[in-house]
Amino acid sequence: QVQLVESGGGLVQAGGSLRLSCVASGLTSSTYGMGWFRQAPGKEREFVARISWNGGSTRYADSVKGRFTISRDNAKNTAYLQMNSLKPEDTAVYYCAARMGNVGTSIQYDYDYWGQGTQVTVSS
Repeated sequence: QVQLVESGGGLVQAGGSLRLSCVASGLTSSTYGMGWFRQAPGKEREFVARISWNGGSTRYADSVKGRFTISRDNAKNTAYLQMNSLKPEDTAVYYCAARMGNVGTSIQYDYDYWGQGTQVTVSS
């Protein structure tokens, strides 16, 4: 059974930083792309960042480019999202997702597995 478990969320002041982690278990192959998405209250879930299976390719939403960094450690089956210069509009539940194949995508429906989410709240 595949499980994705996020951690690292919390309450932070504007301008601060957080690092989210996503540990994957039960995947039978190491070749999977990963992505981070977020959903703010009253809004649809949106793409944040994605990374290829070997970390060689990344892509970001324009709203987080230059502030967030996605990475992964395949030896630990873990993906990370380093979030710097946080803004109140970054407040949301953050989800990690995995899809079998070489790359992640920005389309949530492409993903096969999802975590339960972790809350990030940025105060002004």
